Amino acid sequence: MSRQRQFKLREENILAMAEQLLLESGDGDITLDSLADQLDLAKGTLYKHFSSKDELYLRIIIRYEEHLFDINRIDDCASAGVARMIFQQLFNPQKAMLLNQIEERLAASATGLNRLFGELYDIRRQRMKRLIDIISAYLKDERSSLSTRDYLSSIWAMGQGGAGLLNSSFYQRYLGRRDTLRYAFVQQILELPSHYPAVSDEVMDEDMQELVEQIETESEEHRNTNY
Repeated sequence: MSRQRQFKLREENILAMAEQLLLESGDGDITLDSLADQLDLAKGTLYKHFSSKDELYLRIIIRYEEHLFDINRIDDCASAGVARMIFQQLFNPQKAMLLNQIEERLAASATGLNRLFGELYDIRRQRMKRLIDIISAYLKDERSSLSTRDYLSSIWAMGQGGAGLLNSSFYQRYLGRRDTLRYAFVQQILELPSHYPAVSDEVMDEDMQELVEQIETESEEHRNTNY
C-alpha cells in the first residue's frame, strides 16, 4: 500500500473516531489527547492531518455533507427522494443536531477556516441543486401549486424540528415508538403538496429557476474568492 493511501486511510479513521467520540460526549467537544489515546496514535500525528481541533470538527461536517450528497444522488422516483431528504435528518437526530450546533459555533468564532467553509458551502450548494430537482419533479407528479422554495423550507422545518424532538431527553418519555413517529413525519411531508392543488392543467414552478440561478451566482462568487 502506498504512503499516500496509508495517509488517507489513517485520516478517515481519525475522522470516524472523532465523530464517534463527539456523539458520545453529548456536549459537542472532545480533547485531542483522548482522540489520540483511542486511536493509539501520538498526538503529533493528528497535527499531520489537521492544524487544529476546529479544523478537525469542520472536516467532520464536510464528510457528513458529502455523505448526504451521495444519498440524494440516488436516481429513483421523486417521492423516494423527498422521503430520504427528511428521513436522513430523523434517522440519526443526535448527529444532525450536534453537527449543526458545532457548525454554528465555528462560523461565529473560529478563525483561519475560510477555505474549508468555502469547500463545505460548495458541496452544500451542489446538494441543494439536486434537492431542487427532486422537489420540482415531485410537485409536478402531485400536480401541486406549492412552490419549490416553500416545500423545501417545509421539509427542513419538519426535519429539523423532528430531529430536535427525537433528540430531547425530556420529550422522549412521551413519544412512544420512535419508528412510528418518523414514519408520521415522512407521511406528512409527502402529503403536504396535495393540500395545494394546481388550479390548471399546467403546473407552474416559477421560483425553481430563480433558486437555481441564485445557487449558480453564489457558486461563481465562491470560485472567484481568494481564501
